[in-house]
Amino acid sequence: MLDEQLQVNRTNWNERTPVHAASESYDVEGFKAGRNTLHDVELREVGDVSGKTLLHLQCHFGLDTMSWARLGAKATGVDFADAAIELARSLNSELDLGVRFICSNVYDLPDVLDEQFDIVFTSIGVLCWLPDLDGWAAVVANHLKPGGMFYIVDGHPVLSVFEETDAGEVRPMYPYFHHEFLWEGGEPSYAGSEIIESPVYEWNHSLGEIVTALIGSGLRIEYLHEFPFSSYRALPSMQKGDDGLWRFPEGNDSFPQLFSIRATK
Repeated sequence: MLDEQLQVNRTNWNERTPVHAASESYDVEGFKAGRNTLHDVELREVGDVSGKTLLHLQCHFGLDTMSWARLGAKATGVDFADAAIELARSLNSELDLGVRFICSNVYDLPDVLDEQFDIVFTSIGVLCWLPDLDGWAAVVANHLKPGGMFYIVDGHPVLSVFEETDAGEVRPMYPYFHHEFLWEGGEPSYAGSEIIESPVYEWNHSLGEIVTALIGSGLRIEYLHEFPFSSYRALPSMQKGDDGLWRFPEGNDSFPQLFSIRATK
């Protein structure tokens, strides 16, 4: 069943790739002109990557991966969507950034990549596409050098509980604890306006599940940070600030919207 679900999701992300690539949100032309796509939180908390090997899991079509390369990392990006990796390789070749891109889902990566890295990185909107966090954490640990650093920043699982009504009321609607969803398709993605017709599976994970999976893989957590802002418009009433981050106009500090974890092996 897992392989079938991941294949459904691969089809969905292959459909999303050209829509995202043409969107204002991803601003591919701006990236080609030199824009760094990484957020201040990521840059600050990961720190200097010059000369370090970096593995970026679930990299989509690689703008963040190539941004790390521009900052001096020897970067490798991994994604399971063929169209995304094809586009990433094309952009990398055009810009001559020296990034390697591998087409693989997270769970199969040890079968196609026999290397360890100074940094394993993943960011924003990644864990909801993974049904098995223990398997994910094991892959992270497998590809991390002793003394290496794992870093993730993602949407806080508390935020995924809420939905906003047409009247602007934010209320809890979805389970906080591990749960599987099947979205039937026929809706736009988070970037671009075109309709994505194919269905997709998502899985929500509590913060406790995330932390426990990483500890269970043998990693030592240095910190868990929570933030009262989002990197994207998670709910309709959120407003974009001058810093490019999204917040609620009222009661913004009522619940966390992003989290980050840094861990070592």
